[in-house]
Amino acid sequence: MKPGCYTAIITPFQQGGAGVDYDALAQLVDFQIENGIRGVLAAGTTGESPTLAWKEHNQVTEKVLERTKGRCIGIAGTGSNNTAECLSATEHAVKAGADAVLLVDPYYNGPSSLEIRKEYVAPVARQFPDTTIIPYVIPGRTGAQLFPEDLALLFKEFGNVNTVKEATGNLDNMRRTRECCGPDYMILSGDDGITFDMMTDGGITAAGVISVVTNVAPKAVADMVQLLHDGNLAEAKQLKDALDPLFGLVTVTTKETTPYGEVVCRARNPLAVKTLMTILGMPSGGCRQPLGKMSANGLSKVLDTARTIQERNPEILAPVADFFNVDVEERLNSAAYQEGLCYNAY
Repeated sequence: MKPGCYTAIITPFQQGGAGVDYDALAQLVDFQIENGIRGVLAAGTTGESPTLAWKEHNQVTEKVLERTKGRCIGIAGTGSNNTAECLSATEHAVKAGADAVLLVDPYYNGPSSLEIRKEYVAPVARQFPDTTIIPYVIPGRTGAQLFPEDLALLFKEFGNVNTVKEATGNLDNMRRTRECCGPDYMILSGDDGITFDMMTDGGITAAGVISVVTNVAPKAVADMVQLLHDGNLAEAKQLKDALDPLFGLVTVTTKETTPYGEVVCRARNPLAVKTLMTILGMPSGGCRQPLGKMSANGLSKVLDTARTIQERNPEILAPVADFFNVDVEERLNSAAYQEGLCYNAY
């Protein structure tokens, strides 16, 4: 693994979510590479891995690794809440040519950090010593957490467990990871909105990001990361400020009115990003059930955000226009491109 900006790529589905659109997936990978991305992650949770059958999961991995080979770093999401499944998926990914694999903390069954280290990451690291193993720590989605102390023990025992995707949202936890793991350990942001803070905090010194927003704005996010590596904080901050509205689309929270009162509705990743991709004319195919559509309020937030970006910093979405041959302005302001993207009522 190298410092830089990586994309957790979405999985584009055919109409109605019936199957994966592999031609569209190849096109999306090309778009990423053309716009300066360091590497692409296949079949991560942004790629809706929980709803992919294992045959689909493996085919998505194969297609992305085939497309990235010799062009950028290829990472496969092989994590599970079942270590046997994780080992099987990792074996497939390694044979397919993965440079690294990403292991999300085991979700729902919630093992302790000690168990995650001994019964999940260690068996994979031991069996595949020549492949970089990247733990993905995101307790808000998994209900489990691999602690900095256990990351350090893994790094000490297995040289290939030298990188973490950090999505705890807790800067103190990240500083503890740096303290335990030392200067040679790579911390990658798993949260677009705090990548700048993670890279500029001397107690964290993150090396980059595995990003969601790069699905629609790869060049801008990659440029921000590169500017930070170059020490150009002023220009990086300007770009970060321009991107902030898009970073807010990873999760879109709205208040909705029901016959019984007001409720909070959270459209979680990748629903909002895929909705925006569809509006922009990029292949995405919507999400697979149980993810569905946004509320009307949520769709309005997506549109308002994209229109703000286009008005203030049109260069951010210009690569979409160039690569997919679309008129961004028209698509953001025509009701025809919004049809069917939200529920009519709560």
